[in-house]
Amino acid sequence: MNWPAIFLSLRLATLVCAVLLVVGAPLAYWIAFSRSRWKFLAEAVVALPLVLPPTVLGYYMLVALGPKSPLGRLAESVLSTRLTFSFPGLVIASVLYSLPFAVQPMANAFSSIDPKLLDAAAVLGAPAWRRFRTITLPLAKAGLLTAVVLSFAHTIGEFGVVLMVGGNIPGVTQTISIAIYDEVQALDYAVAARTSALLLIFSFTTLALVYALNRRSSLWWSSARNA
Repeated sequence: MNWPAIFLSLRLATLVCAVLLVVGAPLAYWIAFSRSRWKFLAEAVVALPLVLPPTVLGYYMLVALGPKSPLGRLAESVLSTRLTFSFPGLVIASVLYSLPFAVQPMANAFSSIDPKLLDAAAVLGAPAWRRFRTITLPLAKAGLLTAVVLSFAHTIGEFGVVLMVGGNIPGVTQTISIAIYDEVQALDYAVAARTSALLLIFSFTTLALVYALNRRSSLWWSSARNA
């Protein structure tokens, strides 16, 4: 079992989830409540990683983060960090690749909230930040948890994007999915089978948890409306 690759993948997924909660929640809130006629363009951009081949997204990320790009030059001059073939580059690429898995569940959860509750709080004088903290977030907690679980699991299983942006550097950018590929290439099927079984169990548990949370949330809303 390639434990360094496993621990690196867990570290990457944890950081990506934290970033997606900070960045994705406001974006999901805007998508859920905005009345802009151009909102569909933002939704299309968010969903683009779902249909775009990972190698294509990885190529554009490699160009955007490369040492000759403005972002790459800024990172090297200010932070003394190279974004390509490094862990920070993996984080940036993974955030973009897992964005729809975080934003869409949160947007759906925000959209399901009764606007009358927010309007009533506004009439009573509650500012926007307080309405978001005391009403929106508690009512959308199932969607937030689903977003965290899905984005974490999706980041753990990434292959094409992380390989294009980070390469295959053991202990630096080699994730668990890349490690499995290496094990198969080396004809080490026994280790590849054990690592793959671990990912299979993890993926099944993740999906079961998501469906259980969605079912529980649906039952709660049904009972609340019938009460």
